[in-house]
Amino acid sequence: MRLAGPLRIVVLVVSVGVTWIVVSILLGGPGSGFPRIQQLFTTPRARKYKCGLPQPCPEEHLAFRVVSGAANVIGPKICLEDKMLMSSVKDNVGRGLNIALVNDVNDLLKFIRPLHEGTLVFVASYDDPATKMNEETRKLFSELGSRNAKELAFRDSWVFVGAKGVQNKSPFEQHVKNSKHSNKYEGWPEALEMEGCIPRRSTAS
Repeated sequence: MRLAGPLRIVVLVVSVGVTWIVVSILLGGPGSGFPRIQQLFTTPRARKYKCGLPQPCPEEHLAFRVVSGAANVIGPKICLEDKMLMSSVKDNVGRGLNIALVNDVNDLLKFIRPLHEGTLVFVASYDDPATKMNEETRKLFSELGSRNAKELAFRDSWVFVGAKGVQNKSPFEQHVKNSKHSNKYEGWPEALEMEGCIPRRSTAS
């Protein structure tokens, strides 16, 4: 019974000592502030590279991001090497196919036909990409590497990166059909976003 008092004192001293050691470890020692405890509770932000990519592109590759329009409300965006080529903010987008603001099929053909070998082509749909396309425009996009140009229909969502003179189909293409059963918006499918790295003077292979 007489040991109860001294035993309590020993337990108290040990508890205080252990608490001091733990606090010192977490706080990084006297005068160091709170670096270690901050590391425990702070998640480092992911660094963003060109066009917002999560990692840099290899040498001789171009960073890009292509975002289709959302329904007929939010315009598409095309970014290349941190330069916004097209967006609603730049006021150079329109309904249809945005390669450069081209909505008339005749202008579109004049725009695509004279492309030089190796020219990269970035395309983002807005509202409806297909109504003003004819068989020749679909064929030309197919020759640029598209798998889906021949199937595009009313109000489909489509983003595509191809090149003049490709031998194979481009891996940089996304397509969502307009379907009342799966549309995200009333009358339109979801917007598409595609990003990546593409060789500077090569095909989209």
